[in-house]
Amino acid sequence: MGGKEEGNKEEPSSVLSKREVFDISGPLHLTQIDWTNLDHRRSVAASLVQGVCVLERDRQQKRYGPEAQATPWWTFFDFQLVNLLLDDNDKSIFGAIFEYKKTTTTTIPDPPPDGSNKNRQISGALVPPGFHQHAPIYTIAFRGTLNKRDSISRDIELDLLCIRHKLHKSSRFRVAVQAVHDLIAIVGSDNLWLAGHSLGSAIALLAGKKLAKGGTFIETYLFNPPFLSAPIERINNKTLKQGIRFTSGVVKAGLAATTETQDRKTRKESEFAVLATWMPYMFLNPSDHICAGYIGYFEHRRRMEERGAGKIERIALSNSVAGLLSGSYSEPLHLVPSAYLTVNSSNLASFKKAHGIHQWWNPDNCFCSAAFKFVNNT
Repeated sequence: MGGKEEGNKEEPSSVLSKREVFDISGPLHLTQIDWTNLDHRRSVAASLVQGVCVLERDRQQKRYGPEAQATPWWTFFDFQLVNLLLDDNDKSIFGAIFEYKKTTTTTIPDPPPDGSNKNRQISGALVPPGFHQHAPIYTIAFRGTLNKRDSISRDIELDLLCIRHKLHKSSRFRVAVQAVHDLIAIVGSDNLWLAGHSLGSAIALLAGKKLAKGGTFIETYLFNPPFLSAPIERINNKTLKQGIRFTSGVVKAGLAATTETQDRKTRKESEFAVLATWMPYMFLNPSDHICAGYIGYFEHRRRMEERGAGKIERIALSNSVAGLLSGSYSEPLHLVPSAYLTVNSSNLASFKKAHGIHQWWNPDNCFCSAAFKFVNNT
């Protein structure tokens, strides 16, 4: 999104940023990966996303051979680059497909005999059930907005489409989702990760939602995903924030009851029930106004469910006020029923750092994780 990639300040375009150099800025402490450890998985996924960003910078700066900086961002973790995803408009590299070259599988304990959907503690990391705790065979990673001359125009154009909830109509998204479908046909959904940062996380989220609605669930890592709604998190009064969210939910439920046909309601409820079982990983920073809305969004959801107001929340999640009033069905990007949230509560010095990808492999940061699984109490 418009927050720009971390570390790409207003330096001349020919200057090599130290944040592009793996040996300076990469997670060198991860000399051995434990694929059952969520901290390790997060760090690897973020590094692959950074690899895509540096790939595009290498292209723009014509850095080839020993001058190229991108390769260590994946080879350090035993991945190889399989294919590039290019934007049809400006031919920039917005994504890449990586293949893991080691074979490693770790079994995890069976679920509790009572069938409860509780998280299990593995290798010191909280790991939600339902995901495969082994290295992915393939990962498709998508970069965020680059504040550089050769790509900024197209990236900003897509940022604006994202704000208007029309990113799914872009050629970049079509290229991305086709690549996902092609890989699923070859290796299946259990062996594939999606990962993205900022604008790239919006693409990954849209692709993951599209597949989930059809019953195909992809393990998805979303770094600083844009929450495209009113900036309620900037309000300091906690009671006022809760009141605004509750009122919004009631208004949406009322509009849906009076404006939608029964067929559309039934279709939405069916899609919602399937989508609610998909839990993407979201990585958020409360100091990043682009993604911070998800924190309050899911906390409010939990409170509503605890109060037995799950039906109102389900309807609110499935609709937007603009869509209901216009009669069109354009689902907002941020309408996600369930997710596994990791929040970086460290005090970072600037918005650029709070929105940047580098924070997600820094072992000195303070990360807190929680699962938010939508439960229909009606």
